[in-house]
Amino acid sequence: MRGLPGSGKSHWVDAFIAGRRDGESIRRRGYFSTDDRFVTAGEYRFDASKLSEYHQHNLTGFIQALSRREPVVICDNTNMARWEFMAYEAAAKAMGYQVRIVLIGEPQDEAHQALCAERNQHGLELKQIQAMARQFQQP
Repeated sequence: MRGLPGSGKSHWVDAFIAGRRDGESIRRRGYFSTDDRFVTAGEYRFDASKLSEYHQHNLTGFIQALSRREPVVICDNTNMARWEFMAYEAAAKAMGYQVRIVLIGEPQDEAHQALCAERNQHGLELKQIQAMARQFQQP
């Protein structure tokens, strides 16, 4: 998954999983989102000091799922720069998986940026969303 915070990546994943017979298995064993690591007692609490550690845990879990041969493995992060998803993509391809990169929304679109600023769970303001959009790299 790729997209600005608040673009709807997790919503897309939820709909994808809901439409599959093995959806609950995917959610438990093949779905990896660094944001999920910031949820405590059902409440999202972002801590920037934990971001690098949680990204590493997320990647490790993703690779373990590939090793278990889970049929569908999803990385749900912003992945705005190519280097952010290169390790996920390389690991999946090395294990023989077909890789599908799904971009939600158009990061350069001003209306999309405004929508993301309104609904992201990180408390990011429009200027921060715009700065992220400027750093967006095509694959």
